[in-house]
Amino acid sequence: MTREGSPVRHAVDLERAAPYTVVPFRMDAGLMARAAIGLVVLASDQTMEYEWRRILTDVPGLAFFAARMPSPADISPGSLAAMEKDIAGAVDLLVPGVALHVVAFGCTSGTIVIGEQRVFGHLRAARPQVRCTSPITAAMAGLHQLGARRIALISPYVVAINALFRRHIEADGVQVARIASFNHANDAQVARIDRASLESAIVGAGSAADVDAVFVACTSLRMCELTRDVEQALGKPVISSNSAMAWHALRLAGIDDRLPRWGRLFEQPAGARAGGPDPGRLSRAFFLGSS
Repeated sequence: MTREGSPVRHAVDLERAAPYTVVPFRMDAGLMARAAIGLVVLASDQTMEYEWRRILTDVPGLAFFAARMPSPADISPGSLAAMEKDIAGAVDLLVPGVALHVVAFGCTSGTIVIGEQRVFGHLRAARPQVRCTSPITAAMAGLHQLGARRIALISPYVVAINALFRRHIEADGVQVARIASFNHANDAQVARIDRASLESAIVGAGSAADVDAVFVACTSLRMCELTRDVEQALGKPVISSNSAMAWHALRLAGIDDRLPRWGRLFEQPAGARAGGPDPGRLSRAFFLGSS
């Protein structure tokens, strides 16, 4: 006898209704035949996942998985510092049980305020030994790989945040020759800054003779479809937070595909500094996940 509604009763009914066969199966590497990357995205971010999908769809055998974490609507040093407590929890949500080659923390200004070492420590609290990157880590690796020495910094940030950026970049051996800022603290509105505004700011600051590359900072700014055009207009490399981090994550994962449609940086291999800042400031092994 079987009880009404029990699994056994349902199985018997199904077998009576139609032939039912358990078939064998095999498994392959799934979506990540070459690599799997984890991405931590701020709750307020509207741009990063879109740009990563646009760029990384060109790379076969690669999958990236995103998790969101709480973030402030208005960006200030204090509100960015407060995000630190939520980093490891977000990483815990990244496809549990699936091995990740790289975890990327998606906040440029937050990484500078909290500190790269501390951010990566939280990433590894959830994913020990994983290779790590952030937008500023990736941007600095990219600038050095491109041979940039004097840059124009384009940002949406207020003065206090821009001062921290300048100090951080120059401590890693690249001079900030010019800063052009939209001076706006609301992250949701920064995501709506239009192409013409970005192009004007980049060309205006990047055309200066004392600038050899441009860094557009902030994952909310929509840059991936603009980069190649402004590079051609300037005759100089232009990198942005989302694109630089996508490039760096690929190289850390051992994928060396060239993707020139997304800018000069994507023609570059990993390079000696792809693991992070100067070893004098922070051990390269820390960024590469070496034990």
